[in-house]
Amino acid sequence: MTLTIASTVSLNNGIAMPRFGLGTFLSGPGSQTKNAVRWALEAGYRHIDTARIYDNEKDVGEALGDSGIPRKEVFLTTKVWNDDQGYEATLKAFEASLGRLQTDYVDLYLVHWPVPVLRNETWRALVTLQESGRVRAIGVSNFMIRHLDELLSTTKVVPVVNQIETSPFIQRRPLVDYCRRHGIVVESYSTLSRGKRLDDERLAVLGKKYGKTVPQIILRWALQSAIVIIPKSVHRERIIENAAIFDFEISTADMAAIDALDENCSIMPAPWEPETSAMWR
Repeated sequence: MTLTIASTVSLNNGIAMPRFGLGTFLSGPGSQTKNAVRWALEAGYRHIDTARIYDNEKDVGEALGDSGIPRKEVFLTTKVWNDDQGYEATLKAFEASLGRLQTDYVDLYLVHWPVPVLRNETWRALVTLQESGRVRAIGVSNFMIRHLDELLSTTKVVPVVNQIETSPFIQRRPLVDYCRRHGIVVESYSTLSRGKRLDDERLAVLGKKYGKTVPQIILRWALQSAIVIIPKSVHRERIIENAAIFDFEISTADMAAIDALDENCSIMPAPWEPETSAMWR
């Protein structure tokens, strides 16, 4: 499988989305986020993911503007937060995000969480925004099969992306399979389990075999599993390290070994967990 940092996946509306990018969740506002985005762009990243709730849209926008890279060459994602959901509120929130990002369009706009009662009206607002031309593609985040079933029963516009937590330790195969059957690209966050599982000896053995770090093994596994990834870091050396995954390929047998690590271990609280699921029905 020949992949490069510029490799893209075709979304269900024909838009090309880079398969590798920079996440900015928990990247602090100000110089921390601006530096991370700058270093990523210098390293060849052309996909940046942010959200209103991250409180760093302004810094992402400034870093993009300062980079000198034409806006059309960078795939930019942001998301509508829970407090802003509903039709009119979402339209208003989008305008505010555009202002902070200092752009006149975004490439991908996501419903951040499947908020009860409001989520379908929020989706209707996203459809309106896409029709206006100020959003090139629309999708969802943290939607489970029940949420997608509900959404698809109310709209003709299928989300292009579902951004969810996946890693070798929580692979969500039924949800991933569902998305693929419906033409929805799976995009992973917390692919590195927020650093909590990087001491896994089985992955360390594979790292030694391929001459790579454990994070590089995990990220390459995700790419070869046809999942879009947006690893987050605010450290220049780590941003460069995360991108150094295009010069090797994991064998079929070793891919299967990583697949076998799945233990449904979630790092982030979300609608699929029993103690929180009632909140998101």
